[in-house]
Order: sequence, then C-alpha cells, then structure tokens
Amino acid sequence: MRPAEHTGPAAGPTAGPTAGPTAGPTAGDAHTAPARGTSGPPRRGKQAALAAGLLVALGLLLLVGLASVAFGARAMPLTAALDAFLAPDGSSDHTVIRELRVPRTLLGIGVGAALGLAGALMQSLTRNPLADPGILGINEGAALGVTLALGLFGLTDPAVYVWFAFAGAAGASVVVYSLGASGRTGGGPVRLALAGIAVGMVFHAVSSAILRLDSQTYDRMRFWLTGSLAGQTADTALRLAPFLAAGLVLGLFLGRPLNMLSLGDDAGRALGVAVGRTRAQTAVAVTLLCGAATAAAGPLWFIGLAVPHAVRAVVGHDMRWVLPYSALVAPVLLLGADIVGRLIARPGEVQVGIMCAAIGAPIFILMARRRRLAAL
Repeated sequence: MRPAEHTGPAAGPTAGPTAGPTAGPTAGDAHTAPARGTSGPPRRGKQAALAAGLLVALGLLLLVGLASVAFGARAMPLTAALDAFLAPDGSSDHTVIRELRVPRTLLGIGVGAALGLAGALMQSLTRNPLADPGILGINEGAALGVTLALGLFGLTDPAVYVWFAFAGAAGASVVVYSLGASGRTGGGPVRLALAGIAVGMVFHAVSSAILRLDSQTYDRMRFWLTGSLAGQTADTALRLAPFLAAGLVLGLFLGRPLNMLSLGDDAGRALGVAVGRTRAQTAVAVTLLCGAATAAAGPLWFIGLAVPHAVRAVVGHDMRWVLPYSALVAPVLLLGADIVGRLIARPGEVQVGIMCAAIGAPIFILMARRRRLAAL
C-alpha cells in the first residue's frame, strides 16, 4: 500500500453488514409508499423536478471530485492538475495527482455512495431512523474481519481479505440484532443503536489487541482503522470495484418493494411483494456495500446516518428517489470532509474518519434526543 502525500499508509479493508428484520416505528412513522393512481401535471412536475435534482447532485459530485484532485495536503498550482492529464511530464506533482489523488478521489466516490445507500436501505428495512453501518456495529465487524485477515493470516490482497470483511459485517449484524431485539420491549431504535455501539466497541477492542501483537501490521493499518482514503492505489480500487458495483446496482433496484414494505409486511404481501426475498436482497446489498467500503477505507461512521435523513427532508419518503439521491449526496459529503481534512493540517492531514465523526456526532445526538425516538 502506498503512503499518503504527507502521512503514513492507510491500508484498507472491511466488510459490510446485513440489516436484520425490522423493529421500531409503525408504518405511519416509517416511509409511506407514494400514493397510487395520482397523475396529472402536478405529479409529472414533481417527478421532473426530482429528476433535475439528481442531475444537480451529479454535477455537484463532479465539482467536488475535481476539487479533491486539485487540492490536498501538498500545495501545488491549480494548473498542475490539468497538466497532469493533458501533458504529463513525470514530475513529482503530476505523480501525486495521477497515482495518489485520482485513485483516492475515485475510491471516495465509491465508498461514499456505498455508505449512503447502505444507510438508506438499513433505515428503511429496519424502520429504524438511527440505523447506520457504523452505529449498528457493522463497519467494526467488517474491520475485525480485515484485521484477522491481515494480522493473523498475512493476507494482503484486497480481493481476498474483503471476504473476511463480508463475514465480519454479517456476523455483527446478527449479534447486534439479537441483542437489540431481546427482552420484552423488543428492538426499538435507541435500543438497537446502543447494542450496535456496544458491540462495535468490543470488536474495535479485539482488533486493537490483535494489532498490538504485530507492530508491523499495526503501523500499516493504524490510519485505516481511523477511517482514511489515503494511501490507496488504483489497483486496490479496481479489485474492490466489482463488489461496490454489485451492491449499488442491487440496492438501487429495491426502491419499489421497500416502499410497499414500509406499510407493513401484510400490506406488502397484499401488494405483491415477496417479503422474505426483499429482506434477503437488502441484506445482501448492505453486506456487499459495507464490506467493500470498510475494506477500502476503514470503519467510517455517520455518513450512512446523516445523508438519508437529509435526502428525505428534500425529496420525501419515496425510496425510488431516496436511494439514488443518497448514493450521490453521500460521496459529496465524504469527499468534502476529506478535502477539509487535507487542507486544515498542512503539510499533514486529518483522517476523513475523524472529520466524518466531527460532522455526524452532533447530528446523531440531536436525533437520539428527539421526543419521538425517546419514547420507543
């Protein structure tokens, strides 16, 4: 793995989780399926506006991606970014842009889209507004799987250790849901979140203990464990891209059945939804997304929590729009946090995992204190 521009390496793996069955708010509190049979100019106008909004989000993502290539911990002229592609001369500036910043930006887009989409899928499937790959311990489970692969078995190929990340994410999902749903009160949103945080801390402690036994592996993974896009090469991105792409495609096609399931299992069946199959497909999508994202960038918190809520505040609860919007807006937030982390500590950098936590933690606290959630 390659060093960042001015910091140590950020090796990276981890795995994604699956979302368990649901608990929490009723169909009224959950996502309401869009009204059927309504048509005419107002509805067509809204659909056109939402489609235009997707183009705006895509344009914003392209701008942030260009900024990620142009700005970094190492100061260089803006023209260097353009020259690196139009007239590369092998200089150190051009090498940094082509071999470090471009793979880092592409990886940030893929990881951000994966986490945003996974968060939206988990919140819809579990009907839990606090569901997030980080908060529910899925990312830490994936991180533990990668730590085992690297620290105990010496596996360094991302295409190999990503399977350990998948196993860790899936295992974490089962443990968290089992703990959160136990007892007479069932698995309310806050209860599941607390179970996820507790299990995630245990997994993190085990990962740290394993790495303390091997100082060489720890030095290679310490930035990755914080959550970092630095130090990844184009080869790593290419090896993990099929898993990210498969999870994204599968997740984006689940909007309609999840809309129906938001009305309840019985209503979903009456509308022709295969409830078991939809839950299984969602779990597979979440596992692919979280596992590959964690393997690439380490355990990142709050992206999957904050973005779907912000998206629903703008586009409503129709999952056919929430899912693609989340997949586009999340990488904007992740790359934006990464750029700020590179600029505020020159010539070093603040890891993107720290920046995401600084942004997302206040949002989580505000959500957890809402009266509607406190009563669950």
